[in-house]
Amino acid sequence: MSEIPSTMTASVLRGIKDLVLEDRPVPRPAADEVLVKVLSVGVCGSDVHYYTHGRIGPYVVESPLVLGHEVSGQIVAVGTGVDPSRIGQRVAIEPQRPCRVCEFCRAGAYNLCPRIEFYATPPFDGAFCEYVLIQDDFAYEVPDSISDHAAALMEPLSVGIAAAQKGGITVGDTVLIAGGGPIGVIAAQVARAFGAVDVVVSDINPARRELAGQYGVRAIDPATESTEQLGAHVFIDASGAVPAIVNGIRSVRPGGTVVLVGSADEIPLSVPEIAMREVTVTGTFRYTNTWPIARDLVATGQVDLDSLVTHRYGIEQVEEALTGEGSAGSLKRIVLPGVRRVAEPELGARA
Repeated sequence: MSEIPSTMTASVLRGIKDLVLEDRPVPRPAADEVLVKVLSVGVCGSDVHYYTHGRIGPYVVESPLVLGHEVSGQIVAVGTGVDPSRIGQRVAIEPQRPCRVCEFCRAGAYNLCPRIEFYATPPFDGAFCEYVLIQDDFAYEVPDSISDHAAALMEPLSVGIAAAQKGGITVGDTVLIAGGGPIGVIAAQVARAFGAVDVVVSDINPARRELAGQYGVRAIDPATESTEQLGAHVFIDASGAVPAIVNGIRSVRPGGTVVLVGSADEIPLSVPEIAMREVTVTGTFRYTNTWPIARDLVATGQVDLDSLVTHRYGIEQVEEALTGEGSAGSLKRIVLPGVRRVAEPELGARA
């Protein structure tokens, strides 16, 4: 391993649409932590929202913040309580630190821990920088067959896995997904891996429908084709669009399950449609214990993440990555913190 420098470059959000590069000290791992050299970071919609609006619900950017939470890298140093043989491992990072002692953590629902620290959620820094710290057991070794980009995108894959688990998707199910963006496409792949035989992705954008169709699912235009007679066992909303959610609730069969992943604030809810058909409506908040599943789904080819990557950017181009400037038709944009600039960011769809 090369020598670890004393400082690193970080892209720092100081306020709405105010990004700067800073030299920061390379952090040192505590006893239970590993130091990871960041190799690939996916751009999430939450990163864009913080950049554009400075807040998401109760989470407000009140002090300088490093964005980015979809992360892969290589372990370059370990704390005193970590096996030094881990140095050199390529890893996918689960970007959160629960307290591990509250009632939620002890029950296994550590995603609901009231004291959790999550990358790129104020006031906790994320990974648009060259080095990050994470607790040892939240750095998952990945095989050489999994690329750096795919390892980083195990984070949104975990969102899809959590949604499938909440929905109870099983062999033979019909699954409806609203939204053909990255989460929707990933959720569709997960649904098929979990055994669903009919997976339908609904999106008003023809380009997104075309993309979803390339992953072996049915893609429909909700403006011209109704899903209310579909009789889905599970509906997953990955759109955050109120009409899509209302339609999805009507499209599940009696006893079906609605899983809300998108970020709509409020929706009109017909109590008779829920109560008289015994429809379960639930949400997901991040994930728990999904990285081993994600790793297996990618390693066995049941989920394809590399094909989602359409653009790459260096650490000096984070603002371009967040705004999508010059990336029309992009699906998933990636930041490479160890690179200053990428001369030609565009890879092309399904590269």
